[in-house]
Amino acid sequence: MDDIARTPEQIAAIIRRERRRQGLTQQQLGAKIKLRQATISKLESGGSGIQLQTLLDVTRALNLELVIQPRTKASTTGVFD
Repeated sequence: MDDIARTPEQIAAIIRRERRRQGLTQQQLGAKIKLRQATISKLESGGSGIQLQTLLDVTRALNLELVIQPRTKASTTGVFD
């Protein structure tokens, strides 16, 4: 899976999709990394205030990784431009 995410909502959708693909509930995922179900829900809704460590813990639990790379020329506009 090579998904590109440029917004919190896109990151949230990728995480939600992978959690469901693995057959985990939000509560089960949270239990794996000692987080409340409400925290997983907030992350999956693209909510603000999610700590970077929480995102990294969730990606690790789902066997995902974050890759940082330059934007492609076709997608030069974004949140930080």
